[in-house]
Amino acid sequence: MAVGEIGLGGMPMSIEGRPDEQRSVRTIHAALDAGVTLIDTADAYHLTANDVGHNETLIARAVASYGGDTSEVLIATKGGHLRPGDGSWTIDGRPEYLKEACDASLKRLGVEAIGLYQHHRPDPAVPYADSIGAIRDLLDAGKIRLAGISNANPDQIRQAHEILGGRLASVQNQLSPAFRSSEPELDLCTELGVAFLPYSPLGGIARAGELGGRFGEFARVAGERGVSPQRVCLAWLLAKGPTVVPIPGASRPETIVDSAGAADLTLTADELAALDAA
Repeated sequence: MAVGEIGLGGMPMSIEGRPDEQRSVRTIHAALDAGVTLIDTADAYHLTANDVGHNETLIARAVASYGGDTSEVLIATKGGHLRPGDGSWTIDGRPEYLKEACDASLKRLGVEAIGLYQHHRPDPAVPYADSIGAIRDLLDAGKIRLAGISNANPDQIRQAHEILGGRLASVQNQLSPAFRSSEPELDLCTELGVAFLPYSPLGGIARAGELGGRFGEFARVAGERGVSPQRVCLAWLLAKGPTVVPIPGASRPETIVDSAGAADLTLTADELAALDAA
């Protein structure tokens, strides 16, 4: 399934500092208006133990209330990473848990099959093959249409690709100017023809606004182009491979609209070299 070049990360709309629901809905609608067709969420994007799946439910309602065509919208969610409600994160990669989590996500999203279901994070206590085997079973059962993994290294990508019988659709890893250690995984995804979804592509919720200050070349190129450093950053990531789809998080309509504009920004070879060096 083809999606727009820039996706929307839903996490900021449901964790600490989340906005009121009306603003979040406006943000999702603005993303759809701007041509965004991939929206990324997870069952763990919530605040308390009583609102598990808050982000999934929010996104499902927002997409359902959108006045335009949503037939091409792909909602991607994840399972296996949990938030007990005290601000911490835990992991559960047991096959039986992943299948239960998928069933719960299906209900919250209100769909017969999840567009893209991703194993959120490897569990050191569970053999990776067992966790991915559960994702394969969900795919075979028709509960998910596409299968993905997240926070994976090259060996895990190859293993998942094999276990899924060549049906690995995506890898979601952190990648940004401040965090470039996932470039080997990006290169492998390009080789395999697997979508690579950089999360926190602008440096994370708390640091995105500082991008131009921390990395001066991005500010310089942005000034010359008359756009934001954030848009330059996303265009830089898009240039790294034909399967790259950055998923910047947003909680304001103007933020995702600016990010979506990166799809129309083509950087020169000299600009890309300067940004890489930065």
